[in-house]
Amino acid sequence: MPGPDGWDDDADADVPFRPMSISEMLDGAIAGIRRRPRTALGTALAFSAVIQVASSVAAYFFIGNEARDEVTPGLLLRSFGAQMTLAVMGLVLSAYGILVLSGLLAPILGRELVGLPIAPRQAWRDARPRLGRLAATAAVVLLVPLAAMMAPIVPFILLVASGAHPALGAVAAIVGFPVGIGLMVWSYILLVLAVPAVVLERTSVGGALKRARVLSKGRWFRTCGTLLLAILITVFMGFFALRIPFLVIQLIFFGIGSDGGSTLGSLAVDTAGRIISWAVVLPFDAGVIALLYMDRRMRREGLDLDLRTRGRSAAALAAASGRDTGGGSGPSGEGGSGDGNGHTDDGDSEGFIDLWRPRPAGAWHGTGSEAGARR
Repeated sequence: MPGPDGWDDDADADVPFRPMSISEMLDGAIAGIRRRPRTALGTALAFSAVIQVASSVAAYFFIGNEARDEVTPGLLLRSFGAQMTLAVMGLVLSAYGILVLSGLLAPILGRELVGLPIAPRQAWRDARPRLGRLAATAAVVLLVPLAAMMAPIVPFILLVASGAHPALGAVAAIVGFPVGIGLMVWSYILLVLAVPAVVLERTSVGGALKRARVLSKGRWFRTCGTLLLAILITVFMGFFALRIPFLVIQLIFFGIGSDGGSTLGSLAVDTAGRIISWAVVLPFDAGVIALLYMDRRMRREGLDLDLRTRGRSAAALAAASGRDTGGGSGPSGEGGSGDGNGHTDDGDSEGFIDLWRPRPAGAWHGTGSEAGARR
């Protein structure tokens, strides 16, 4: 229930307005999907459908034709390589979808966090001014780790291509692959919080990447552990639990036959299973990323204490900020669409966003022991 200062002090809230434990962030991501299923699942369904349908079409035309020919070791090897390539491309596109979705869900979870109302299409209104920068930031956050992974592997590729001694290739692989994977994980954890930051803080792509490095400082392992646990849940749900009913349907109706009709029907069922399973798990991962950003803002910068010490509710602060930034005035909200109660969509959105803009250094006067305990 709201306290005397207008803030929700309920420790059992779905998204508590205080630094969160790992379990609370995982629960909060699930609660966000449950409370706003149309926004979370609808957007994820669109991303998942595009990715999985494209993967299935590519698999049918580039692998299916070969699979109908005579099976030879060379053919099996080429087919395996093609399948691995398609699988990696699908995972990369899914990772990009998770990042974009985390930016779209950040305003929704942010409003839940501070207790502000969420109107229909609110996620779109809050994120629309930064869609271009959101897409660019997500691409940078994804491509930088991939480039970091490839850099130590390049010597191995060059040695293999030039026909060098196998021992040299083996040494390059033993050193290059672990180092590349480590650099990929390290850089991804370091930059992933830039995606919610670019939407909520209305900053540039470079500014969001800088903010991510600042927020991740000193808490890299906690961020890594939280995301790793979320990925394990995603893999179990996406690859196993939610896919089992569709695998059973494939076996019952299409068996293991290899004729054209069975192959196409089985592929259609498998595609539907992948679309539905990934549509459920993508917003979960995205929600965890958004809540990690909010948790770091509260732990490192005392965002929750700063807002509480202003002495008014989030709605009052957002409304005042919306008026100060020129979000509209009058009963119909000149300069924005009105809601009939003297507020405007643009003004309310700008007021909400203003709550998340970083304040000048020293705005939160927490003691050293207090700040250290929260971090």
